[in-house]
Amino acid sequence: MRVITNINEGWIFTFEGDVQTVILPHTWNAQDGQDGSNGYKRGKGVYTKTLGRADVGESYLEILGANSCARVFVNGELISSHEGGYSAFYADLTGRLNNEVNELTVEVDNSPDESVYPTMADFTFYGGLYRDVNLISFDTKTHFDVTKNGVGVFVTPEKRDGVWYVKVTAEVKGATADAEVAYSVIDNEGKTCGKFIERADGREVAIKIENPVLWQGVENPCLYTVKCVLSAGGRKLDLAEVKTAFREIEIDAEKGFFLNGKHIKIKGVSRHQDREDMGNALTLNQHAEDIKLIKEVGANSVRLAHYQHNRDFYDLCDAEGLLVWAEVPVISRFSKKRQDNAKSQLTELINECRNHPSIFCWSICNEITIAGESKGLYEAVTELNALAKKLDNSRPTVMAAVTMCPSDSRLNAVTDILGYNHYFGWYMGTFKDLDAWLKNWRALNPSKKLCLSEYGAEGIVAYQGDRPTQGDYSEGYQAVFHENYLQRINEFDWLWGSYVWNMFDFGSAARNEGGVRGRNNKGLVTFDRKIKKDAFYVYKAYWSAEPFVYIAGCRYDKRPIGKTTVKVYSNQPEITLNVNGNIYTKTADKVFVFDDITIENGNNTITATGGDCRFDLAVEGVETVPEGYKLPAGSASMVRNWFDGEDEKFNPECFSIDDRAGVLLKNPEVKALLKKFAGNKADSFLLKLIYPYKVRTLLKLPFIKISDDMIATANRYLQTIKK
Repeated sequence: MRVITNINEGWIFTFEGDVQTVILPHTWNAQDGQDGSNGYKRGKGVYTKTLGRADVGESYLEILGANSCARVFVNGELISSHEGGYSAFYADLTGRLNNEVNELTVEVDNSPDESVYPTMADFTFYGGLYRDVNLISFDTKTHFDVTKNGVGVFVTPEKRDGVWYVKVTAEVKGATADAEVAYSVIDNEGKTCGKFIERADGREVAIKIENPVLWQGVENPCLYTVKCVLSAGGRKLDLAEVKTAFREIEIDAEKGFFLNGKHIKIKGVSRHQDREDMGNALTLNQHAEDIKLIKEVGANSVRLAHYQHNRDFYDLCDAEGLLVWAEVPVISRFSKKRQDNAKSQLTELINECRNHPSIFCWSICNEITIAGESKGLYEAVTELNALAKKLDNSRPTVMAAVTMCPSDSRLNAVTDILGYNHYFGWYMGTFKDLDAWLKNWRALNPSKKLCLSEYGAEGIVAYQGDRPTQGDYSEGYQAVFHENYLQRINEFDWLWGSYVWNMFDFGSAARNEGGVRGRNNKGLVTFDRKIKKDAFYVYKAYWSAEPFVYIAGCRYDKRPIGKTTVKVYSNQPEITLNVNGNIYTKTADKVFVFDDITIENGNNTITATGGDCRFDLAVEGVETVPEGYKLPAGSASMVRNWFDGEDEKFNPECFSIDDRAGVLLKNPEVKALLKKFAGNKADSFLLKLIYPYKVRTLLKLPFIKISDDMIATANRYLQTIKK
C-alpha cells in the first residue's frame, strides 16, 4: 500500500551565499516581492535535505509547486527537471535511496526565462518551494501511477440518455496478469451506490448510478467518493480515492448560465494566490480563510488567475460549491518560442485538476493581445484550444480578451465561451462606455457566449472623502465604480456572468500607483485579509442572503464640520439612520444614500439599522480633515485615460518620452522593465546606438509599429518614475 509522508521540515536553503534552515512552504520573495523596489531577488535558490534508506518497492518525490524552473538531484545525480511554476511534478527516487544518509537537492530558479510562461505580467513571480513536498512510497512495484495526477485515477461523471454514469480510468504501473481493480462509488451518507471490478489494463469503465444527488454549487455541493482498490493474487496493493460530483453545465448565448438545468448568474471574483509578508507560500489555513471571505461576499464562482493554484484550493471549492474558472499563465506577451511550454503547462493543469467537479472551464490564455495580434498567435491559440478539448472534452474552453482586442477579432471565435477584461471608468472613459461596448458587441456577435472576465478599480483604504472621483484611488470611488458595474451587469441577461478584479489586493513588484508601490490595490479585501473594503459590502448587498447593514466610509471617521453624505449598503429593504438622535428613514435597493447629514464639532454617533441588523459608527467633526485622506500630490498614477493619446503636462521631475534613451536606460527601474519585455536582449551592445535619441523620436520611426495608445501608456508609466 502507498504511504505519503510530508517532508516540509528541515530544509537547508541557500541563496547568493546566505544559508538558513526553512520549513516549507517557502519563498525568498515574501518581502522584497512586495516592497515596490522592483528589484526583488530573481535567481537560483537551492534546497537540500537528507533522506534515509528506502527499503520499499518504489518511491517518488512529489513537489506541488516550485517557481519557476526546478531540478532535482539525489546524491549529486540529476533525476528530474521541470519548467513551469504552478503545477505539481514528480521525481522517481526508486533505487536511488540506497545509502543510510542520502542528500536530496532541489534547485529552484525564478530568473527571467524567455522559454517559460509567464515572462511579463502584473504580478510578482515569487521564487521558491512554495507548496508542500511529499515522499510517496509503495511496498510493491504494482500500484496506481501517482505521477499522472497525484492519485493515478481519472474520474468523469457523464449523463447519457438521461442516465448517470461514472467513467473511471485507473492508470496502473507495473500491472501483472492477475492484477485487478475493484471500483466502488460511495454517496455522501457513506452508502455504496455502484460497483465494478475490472482487470488492471487501463481500460475505462463506466459505473451506472441511479438518481444521484446533484452538485448544485453553493446551494448543495454534494460530493461522492470513487474508491479504487488494486489487488493481485488476493493481496491489496494500492488504494486511491477521488471526490467527484454529478452536475451538468450549459451556457446559452441568449439565456446565460445553467447548472443542472437551473439558471444562475455567475457572480464571480478573481483570486491571486499571494498574501502580505507571505508571498505565495500559503498554508491550508490561509486558503480556507480566502474561501470563507469569498463565500461571505456572496460569490458563487472564482476565477483562479492567472495560473494553476494550490491543490488544496480546488478541494475547498469542490466542498463549498464554488464554480471554478481554471487558467494557465499564457498571458500578455506571446512568443512562438514558448508554445511547447504553453502546451506542457496546459496539459499539466488539465491532467492534475480534471477530477475536480468545481472546475467548469479551461482558460487557455489571458490578455494575449495587449500589444496587438502577433504573427502566429491565432494558430498557437487554436492549437491550445484543440489540446484542451482532446485532454478533456467534458468542459468548455475559454479565453480572456482585453479591451484593445477588436470585437470582430477572429481570436474571439476560437474557444467555446469568452471573457473580456474592461476598465471603463478607471483606466479609461466612463461607466457608460461599458454600455456602448456591450451593445456593439452584441450586435456583432449575437451567437457568442460572453462574460465580463475582469473589471475593477484601485481602492486604498487610507484615502477618504465626500466626493470620490475617478483616479483619486480612494476607497469611496472604488465602491462607486462597483455600484455602477453591478447595475450594468445585471441589465444584460445574455451576459452569463462576471468576475471582479480582484477579491484581494496582491503583489506586483513593478507597480507604482496611488502612493503605494509593489502592489495592486483593486481587491475587495486588503492584502493581509484584515479589512473588507466598502466595495466588499456593495457585492454582499447584491449577492448575499445573509442579512446585514454596513455604513460606508467607516474609515472616514474624521469629517469636516457641517453637511456630509452618509451611504449605507444593505440587503434589507429599509434603513433607519440615527445621527446624534436625529432619525432618517429611507427605502432603496442595496444602496442607501442619506444627503445633508450634519456633522457637529467633536464626537458624533451614527447608527444604521435594518430589520434585526445594526451598524454603529463614531465620527469626529473637525475643522480640517487629515492630509492622509488624500492622494499625495505628485503620486504616480496610471489612471487618467492611460489608453488615451491626449496631451498632458509632464512632471519635469519624472521621466517622459522626451528624455533621451541613454538617460533612461541608466535608471534601474527602467532597465528592469526593459528586461521584462526583452529579456537578455536588454543588455545588447546595440542599444548603445540609440542612447543619443529621445524616446519620442524612436517611437515614431516607421519600422516601429506601435500605436498612439501604447505610446501614451509608455509615457504615463515613465511619468511614475522620478529622475
